[in-house]
Amino acid sequence: MISNLTRISDIEWEIPQSGDMRVPTRIFATKQMLQQMQQDRTLHQGRNIASLPGIYKHALVLPDGHEGYGFPIGGVAALDINDGGISPGGIGYDINCGVRVLRTNLNRDEVSQHITPLLEALFSHVPAGLGSSNIHISKQQLDEVLNHGATWAVENGYGSESDLSCCEEQGEMKSADATQVSDKAKQRGRKQLATLGAGNHFLEMQYVEKIFDEETAKRYGFTHENQVTVMIHCGSRGLGHQVCSDYLRTMEQAFPDIIKTIPDKELIYAPAHHRLCNKYFQAMSAAANFAWCNRHIIGHQVRKAVASVFPSAELSTLYDIAHNIAKQETHAIDGSHKEVFLHRKGATRAFGPDHPAIPLPYRSCGQPVILPGSMGTASYILKGTTKGMHTTFGSAPHGAGRVMSRHAAKKQFQAERVQRKLEEDNIYVKSASWRGIAEEAPGVYKDIDEVAEVSHQAGIGTKVIRLRPIGVIKG
Repeated sequence: MISNLTRISDIEWEIPQSGDMRVPTRIFATKQMLQQMQQDRTLHQGRNIASLPGIYKHALVLPDGHEGYGFPIGGVAALDINDGGISPGGIGYDINCGVRVLRTNLNRDEVSQHITPLLEALFSHVPAGLGSSNIHISKQQLDEVLNHGATWAVENGYGSESDLSCCEEQGEMKSADATQVSDKAKQRGRKQLATLGAGNHFLEMQYVEKIFDEETAKRYGFTHENQVTVMIHCGSRGLGHQVCSDYLRTMEQAFPDIIKTIPDKELIYAPAHHRLCNKYFQAMSAAANFAWCNRHIIGHQVRKAVASVFPSAELSTLYDIAHNIAKQETHAIDGSHKEVFLHRKGATRAFGPDHPAIPLPYRSCGQPVILPGSMGTASYILKGTTKGMHTTFGSAPHGAGRVMSRHAAKKQFQAERVQRKLEEDNIYVKSASWRGIAEEAPGVYKDIDEVAEVSHQAGIGTKVIRLRPIGVIKG
């Protein structure tokens, strides 16, 4: 229990700097959310982040925050490029778990009338669960994927250049080096390209339920309510998980003295400029590229599946964004520009208007921020803000945030009942397993509307549209 919380507003709180903290910890949450965070290690982990060397301004816990490994999920930290370092626990096991949204020219009614054959087509084109990929690549091709990400996909006939232009980093981190990824990680990933996987990953047909910001919505390509979208949520699969595991163990062995100085061994980091820092950043970048290539090819496969049911359908990429990642970014801090390793763990980039990293069509209004809900609930498209650049280093929440473990979810929710209840609400689910439905039941997560509202009121990501599901593919 953290007892010395300071209330800044109804949705903003702070753990003051004390003890080994180098900066305060700032939390964005309602009082109810804060109470939930007190029930596990979320706030303790947020406090621990503030002890890392080279950290600027404050450690951050966003409204979807919950306990994770090292950092809480929903944790953000900016560590100096020279005096800080990189912590794998501040990125996560599923490197570049992220979301891609496709706009369509379809409407809710026509999709609802054909949802069963559409879900069958999607399930056939995009393997879910623990199954292998429909796409087979050689070891050499995998290295090319790791080095070039979604660019490799376009060069090999998947998707288009316009998809790349609407993808964070254009789908390719130039810092990637496939030679820094272990053979074991590559073995785990080679048969998983273009697959959803399991857990909280999904593929959803959705429709625009409400438009909050008409001008920005039009800029993003949303012209009316009931317009259908496709949301793809997945990451780097077993490859990214293995990269994280490999480097955590290596850092623990290499830096026993650092472990003695940090409040939690899970925060182990490689100091800036150390060879392990460089090697991990190159490997992490390669795993991120795998994830972008993964979502890019899935987007291509979705187009094929939708066209098999709706031959005149047109699908274009709104945006593709990462959740679990570290970037070398420059931010205005205390009156000067600082280069940092920006850690976003269960948090999404949310750059404000006029930032050069934003695609030109969106630059004047701010970056699209994709906020996926849980199965059966709403999702949101937000936009990045100027205020957010100053308060959260251009970061926003990444989703609803769990309030229940998968083990507890399986005890509380019976998959068939969850599926029936969703169908009563005209939401149709096709899953690779009953377990996946039980573990991801809507009641397992925070209220996505509340998460979006906190983000909106705090001005770190403001509401543009709300989406509702029609059909869901789960692992």
